[in-house]
Amino acid sequence: MNYKEILNLMKEMSKTSLTRLEIEEEGFRICLEKGSAGNIGNANQPAYPAPAYIPTISQEIIAQPQASLVQTDKQVQDGKEDKKEDEACYKEIVSPMVGTFYAAPAPDKPPYVKVGDKVKKGQIVCIIEAMKLMNEIESEFDGEIVKILVNNEEMVEYGQPLFLVK
Repeated sequence: MNYKEILNLMKEMSKTSLTRLEIEEEGFRICLEKGSAGNIGNANQPAYPAPAYIPTISQEIIAQPQASLVQTDKQVQDGKEDKKEDEACYKEIVSPMVGTFYAAPAPDKPPYVKVGDKVKKGQIVCIIEAMKLMNEIESEFDGEIVKILVNNEEMVEYGQPLFLVK
């Protein structure tokens, strides 16, 4: 996405009732937000109107050197094919609630599952603590754990993928 395209997006967004727009394509991510920033500061400072939009760019893009942002057509196609294969052959075990993810039943115990472990439908794979209640999360299908997507004691959201299973 070039500079003119970004400017056009900002102009079009200011004409609509959209408050947030996020676009991600081929390793590039941009997030545009508009809204009121409110009165920031103390009463002695003048209040300025909020800007019509607040563009933000992902830290991943800023941290990358310019050369890595340019991809050849072959790299782009290879990446798309890999993603399609991954999505087609892996299932996700997702969080049924908001809470804290625990990989093991206790800090001194081994984790329920590790990468490479075979799981059966109904087998406990983790615990999610919500409102001081420990909820055992079970696998919804048979398979093998390919990747654990969250860290121990990390906050998770409803519907957030926890494990990839093949």
